[in-house]
Amino acid sequence: QVQLVESGGGLVQAEGSLRLSCAVSGRTFSRYAMGWFRQAPGKEREFVAVIHWSGGTTYYADSVKGRFTISRDNAKNTVSLQMNSLKPEDTAIYYCAFPQYAFALPTTRGEYVYWGQGTQVTVSS
Repeated sequence: QVQLVESGGGLVQAEGSLRLSCAVSGRTFSRYAMGWFRQAPGKEREFVAVIHWSGGTTYYADSVKGRFTISRDNAKNTVSLQMNSLKPEDTAIYYCAFPQYAFALPTTRGEYVYWGQGTQVTVSS
């Protein structure tokens, strides 16, 4: 069983910044990519970013590219999401996610099997 615990959400004004963190336990963290997703009220959970198990490759949703940065620390079993230039449309519950297969680089929700409890991010205009 894999446990994921997010932290760092909150309320911020537009153009502000937040940093989310996710602590992972229960699996060999360094063999797996890690993803971030978000779900706004009334909408489907959507992909935000993913980072390769080595940390050398990252992918972002077009809506956050250039504003968000995903990173990881394999020594501490943590993955982070630095969010800059936040917009009201970034308001959502943010989830970190652990994929089914090691050494893959998944970008779709169905490829992830473990999820954190979510952390609320609210951006006011």
